[in-house]
Amino acid sequence: VSIAGEPVADTTSALVLFETGLPPRWYIPREDLRAELTPSELTTVCAYKGRASHWSVAGEEAVAWSYEEPFHEVLPVRGFVAFYDERVDLELDGELRERPRTQWSRD
Repeated sequence: VSIAGEPVADTTSALVLFETGLPPRWYIPREDLRAELTPSELTTVCAYKGRASHWSVAGEEAVAWSYEEPFHEVLPVRGFVAFYDERVDLELDGELRERPRTQWSRD
């Protein structure tokens, strides 16, 4: 994962969640982050996963989130961090993925 050309995460241990109508979301272990997480005031609630804490990274406000106390069904992502693929560059198996267009896009 890169923001403005700066690597912010690199992992071989990501977990992927598939949700209806949304792009796949890649959850990365915190130990594989290369940039500091700064808490954001933004919190959101997902009916399926629980309350998400949001994080600013590399100058990008609320670009990542995590579930510190997720619902039972998604416990494996507890404490992992996901990025809005709409606002970062995500390389998967050596290939840059196209940024999805959703309500979280900013361009």
